[in-house]
Amino acid sequence: MPARPPDLGAAERPGQSASTVERAADVLVLFTEAPARTLGVTEIADALGLSKPAVHRILTSLRSRRLVQVDEETRRYALGLTAMRLGLAYLDHIDVRRLSAPELGALSRSTRETATLSARVGTHRVYVDQVTPDREVIMSVSLGVPFPLHAGASSKAFLAFLPDAEIDDYLRVDHLSRLTDRTVVDPGSLRLELAAIRRRGYARSFAERQSGAASVAAPVFDHHGVPAAVVSVCGPVERFRGEAEECVDALLAVTERLSALMGYMSGSDR
Repeated sequence: MPARPPDLGAAERPGQSASTVERAADVLVLFTEAPARTLGVTEIADALGLSKPAVHRILTSLRSRRLVQVDEETRRYALGLTAMRLGLAYLDHIDVRRLSAPELGALSRSTRETATLSARVGTHRVYVDQVTPDREVIMSVSLGVPFPLHAGASSKAFLAFLPDAEIDDYLRVDHLSRLTDRTVVDPGSLRLELAAIRRRGYARSFAERQSGAASVAAPVFDHHGVPAAVVSVCGPVERFRGEAEECVDALLAVTERLSALMGYMSGSDR
């Protein structure tokens, strides 16, 4: 027979079980939010307004499931192996397209332009979703069609945030085909532009991939800090040229939320 899960607190009455589980959850959350990697019993008790005996009972139970571990010399606690496995299981089951769907709809409504989601496929990227606005003249993209990583805002938002070695490999091979007369195909010029994109956090394009189209785009980072997807706002170039910068704040708010859901921690959050 499987072992019976340990009681979180033998002194708890049955009616208190829900609150006991909530306190155990609060302890685990505290480890993820505390600036220090380890916590002592007194710190946990003070932070959560619990008694030390209650904290001891909770930590004992969490240790039995390897959700926390203790340094026997310092008697300080840290997250354990099972907590890591839970986090990895969550990350492995993330569906960025599903997560992005409501955000794309809200982004399209707030900007009154087309919002898109792209995924990377090797040295290319493809649109995997879009939401178009309710207006007479709109931009519409073709889902599933591959585009090179150097042409257009969505493509450059991928390329700019790849590891340096991958950028070097891409620029070293003859990938730099010209899609329109505004496509940047000089490796030196492209490197300068990619550096500017990294500094400001988003890419922009005016008729670089498709004549008559313009867009701004930003990456959605995964827990490794590399682009898992790219979100863009796009429209007809004549109209979008004047409103592109107004769309950037809404775009970056969306990609920041989605990156957080993907497990990404920015430098300020680490």
